[in-house]
Amino acid sequence: MNKLKVSGIAGFVAPFFVFVCILVAVASWNQFNWINNALSDLGVQSGLTAVVFNSGLVVGGFLFIVFALGLFSFTGKRFLGKVGATIFLIACIMLIAIGVFNENFSPTHYLVSVGLFVSMPISLLVLVAAFWVEGKRKLSVYTLALALFAAAVWVAEFTVNYVSGVAIPEFVSGLAGAVWVLTVSYLMLKVSSKTDS
Repeated sequence: MNKLKVSGIAGFVAPFFVFVCILVAVASWNQFNWINNALSDLGVQSGLTAVVFNSGLVVGGFLFIVFALGLFSFTGKRFLGKVGATIFLIACIMLIAIGVFNENFSPTHYLVSVGLFVSMPISLLVLVAAFWVEGKRKLSVYTLALALFAAAVWVAEFTVNYVSGVAIPEFVSGLAGAVWVLTVSYLMLKVSSKTDS
């Protein structure tokens, strides 16, 4: 099994694993409110809630790292692709750090949370350019759309403050990144199947 195939498989599993863990954690804490809470509030609750949430981020983050390592070859040999893949790798590390340093670890938790939601769209924007110069024009435009959407939910929150908590922008922004990972994972598997044959 080649490295790109492993990365593609990890990229398929990671988003589902993380979001299932988040939703299970939400369901296990009946006081959670999408309007008023942050997702990270789940990480400091007693019992099953914190365990599922934090372990979901940590394990999922390592799976995303395996996917990110495949990005280095998938994006081509140009420097721009390596930069985009490196920033995405940093975002994966930030995701793990959120699970390790929950809200009880202030200000570390805040810093790694901001790090994730800043580095993820930035990595996608760099990859927009990387894909474009590699001739992957459709993927470039698709990546741009998801990057702008992931950033827009945060811009809207800080300008019009449409919710008092940040769970919704966190979830929606993360979902945009997850959809992108699933798409690229499919393309990785498609490329790896050609090299295997």
